[in-house]
Amino acid sequence: MPLPLPEKLGKYQISGVLGEGAMGVVYKGFDPDIGRVVALKTIRRALDDGSDAADSITARFRNEARAAGRLQHPGIVAVYDFGQDEDVAFIAMEFVEGSNLSHYLGRKVRFTDEDILSVMTQLLDALEHAHDQGVWHRDIKPANLMMTRGGKLKVADFGIARIESAGLTLAGGLIGTPSYMAPEQFLGNPIDRRVDLYAAGVLLYQLLTGQQPFVGSTERLMHKVLNETPRPPSTLEFGLSRPPGYDAIVAKALAKDPEDRFANAAAFRTALTQGIGTPLAATVSDATVIAVPLRRPQVPADDKTQLVTRGSEASTGAAPPPTHFDAKALSQVEQTLARHVGPLAAVMVRRTARQSADLPDLCQRLAEQVADDTARNAFLEQIAQGAGRSTGSVSATRLAEVDPELQAKAEKLLAQLIGPIARVLVKKAASSPREVFAARLAEAINDPVQRQRFLTELDRL
Repeated sequence: MPLPLPEKLGKYQISGVLGEGAMGVVYKGFDPDIGRVVALKTIRRALDDGSDAADSITARFRNEARAAGRLQHPGIVAVYDFGQDEDVAFIAMEFVEGSNLSHYLGRKVRFTDEDILSVMTQLLDALEHAHDQGVWHRDIKPANLMMTRGGKLKVADFGIARIESAGLTLAGGLIGTPSYMAPEQFLGNPIDRRVDLYAAGVLLYQLLTGQQPFVGSTERLMHKVLNETPRPPSTLEFGLSRPPGYDAIVAKALAKDPEDRFANAAAFRTALTQGIGTPLAATVSDATVIAVPLRRPQVPADDKTQLVTRGSEASTGAAPPPTHFDAKALSQVEQTLARHVGPLAAVMVRRTARQSADLPDLCQRLAEQVADDTARNAFLEQIAQGAGRSTGSVSATRLAEVDPELQAKAEKLLAQLIGPIARVLVKKAASSPREVFAARLAEAINDPVQRQRFLTELDRL
């Protein structure tokens, strides 16, 4: 039987659910000591089973509290407290009434030139403060940017931030969300604040054109980010009417070499305010803000609508399934996600589907809820490889493993076509079954003739 909504976490009184992900629930709460409404982000300590993944999740949660807790800026979601209550750890933070930019972009909201400039300058102001305090966010993306009902932007989720003075970072694997990662993040090279400026450039491109500069599986994205130049915003239909100055600004923000990018957030902001010629508004317009309905906290009406908050399962009671998706497609997505988050996949898919316009949007929103970077990347890659693959057929492909000798030969073949990046791609794909290994490497080859030749030669090895 589902457990009821908890009455309290520590001293905080719980009044509703703001959202939930694979690792915990975000509640709306109240601090009785000072009479303040708060958001309580939780993680179940029961997930701490001693595994590397669990250690990464726990470290990320503590890191968020430490990184955001040292920042004092109106454009950054404030962190007030960190605590534990039985098997639940929580962060008490500023309650922001509004929606994140991912919801706006998912609904295809077209931002005016004035609104784009307002969003970007607010973001860059917040990043300038964080960088001055020695904190690099490393995961700037629409899902981590909250828009208040007053048109103010607030940066959230410092879970994988790097604190320069403390040397605090999370080790292992790619750090960040692939679509917004800079070249040096893919390559594992030293990074600094300019990875945040690159991600801000991706967001600017998305606001201007309605699409990301690069899309595809992680390997495909890596190849494009390292080797290709995105089309200028002014050449895309969505960006035809934009001021021409944006092309040069986007190109500089998305430069492959960090030295060719803006040196800091202030320089990026100056380029926008001086190069576009659009009046600067302190807030995003009301017309844009209200384009996405305000999402109210979920409060259980009776015992039939309850949420499990402590344990390995979650339930939404009698909530009806979404009707605008094919049931088989949702089942396949759920099976893929369940490999990484367990039984919570059923709840996540059903709830997220109601907020998603189509299958790609659903998968991207689900990926944003997976806290562990390795698990999130694996989920996206498996979806990209084909959502129609059944669990049984996936198991069958695991029969053929990739041995070190094949890896070396594959690297040599691939390097002849795409250069030194072949070593990175082979290393990342090595944990895949042989059939998937070949397909993942082939995705990095643009020319279809060369791609087929590569697959044929690799199959002979």
